[in-house]
Amino acid sequence: MNPVTATESASRNPIRNFAALFANSRAFPYLWLGNLISFLGSSVTMVILPVLVYSITGSTKTMGFVMAIYMLPNVIMLPISGHIVDRYDRVKIMMAVDIARFVIMVAIAVFSLTGILSIPLLYIFMGFYGLLDGLFRPAYSATQATVFTADIRIAANSLTQMSTQTVRLIGPSLGGLLVTHLSAGIGFGIDAFTYVISLYCLIYLRKALMPRLQPQHSANSIRNLEAAAAPAAAPNWKEDFKEGIAVLRSHPWLWITILTFSFFNICYAGVTSILIPWLFKVHHGWAPYVYGLAVTCSGAGAIIAGLLYSLRQKWTHRGIMAYGGVILSCLALFLMPFIPNAAAAIALFAVEGFGLMIFGLIWEISLQELVPQEAFGRVASLDLLGSFALLPVGYIVVGWLADLIGGIPTIAIFSGLGLLCAAFVLSIPAIRKFQ
Repeated sequence: MNPVTATESASRNPIRNFAALFANSRAFPYLWLGNLISFLGSSVTMVILPVLVYSITGSTKTMGFVMAIYMLPNVIMLPISGHIVDRYDRVKIMMAVDIARFVIMVAIAVFSLTGILSIPLLYIFMGFYGLLDGLFRPAYSATQATVFTADIRIAANSLTQMSTQTVRLIGPSLGGLLVTHLSAGIGFGIDAFTYVISLYCLIYLRKALMPRLQPQHSANSIRNLEAAAAPAAAPNWKEDFKEGIAVLRSHPWLWITILTFSFFNICYAGVTSILIPWLFKVHHGWAPYVYGLAVTCSGAGAIIAGLLYSLRQKWTHRGIMAYGGVILSCLALFLMPFIPNAAAAIALFAVEGFGLMIFGLIWEISLQELVPQEAFGRVASLDLLGSFALLPVGYIVVGWLADLIGGIPTIAIFSGLGLLCAAFVLSIPAIRKFQ
């Protein structure tokens, strides 16, 4: 077998590529497992939370306020978090956040189990939780970009996204079963415990990265030091913010997509976080486990997309592929209110997950390719800021409009706007021709 044929054969064997990740990178297994375990807890909570709120109030407006109060501190934190992440030890930041999130989830679990959890208390807890997420996400993205070196990048991103979606096969269904047969408090307690496991993995991740954290004399070691933990940054967060914007402006794919998703996420997240749970629980009256199963099938669709993407080391026409995936997801959401059958609605969730995974993989890989390591925290925070800045307003507007004109028309309006938005962006040459 000649060398070219051997390379092609290896690239088409995703199992071999995934196994190589654990052999070639000491840090990858700890980052991967810690994220996977904590996501399991979060996926349980994200099913339990809307069911709990609707059980207490039955109001889409209240659910909109819960999500807005979670997102607002998150957004406020992001411009500062990029500065913090690029100046201090990123793994230590994640460890501190995991400890704080453990405390919050334990408190929610205790209050829920004792029957004294109220909507005002939930507002307070979700506000603090959102603030911590606004610090954790840029730190995780920057650490991920350091660990996912060029030789393992496609396989590492594909496996991470696929395994995360695999958890969606378990977590949402588990959350639905817990809230149906036990209590919401048990689910929140499970979420809290996952942060303990995540913290344990982060401790070993830092040990695996220590060679890069120690000062060395060679030029290569110095570059590793700058990339791994606390790269040199500008004196204050405002200057860091400007430098992050300068990096984005040099790549039209990045800044156009970030601006697009500042609007698109209002349409998408408002529908999926507020109105789809309402559609299943209130409008159709289906049992909570049905919604959990639907979210699980979204994960199944995403896993299929991840497997297909991992079959090749290089893809062309990535701009068309990415926004084609967005259009596919929005189309599934647009059709969902008009499907009275639970099985068909669950199938549409699988289509939604497939399309969103294609976009997510292309976006993450392109960020890691285009953004310098020493500026990654700032760019990641700007990415999240652009994507989430208008979400608090969007959650409130979606919840209010659904109360005013009904949930079904509101789903059709916002998912239709998402379709139009993605189609418009595809008409821009810099997006359509992105490779």
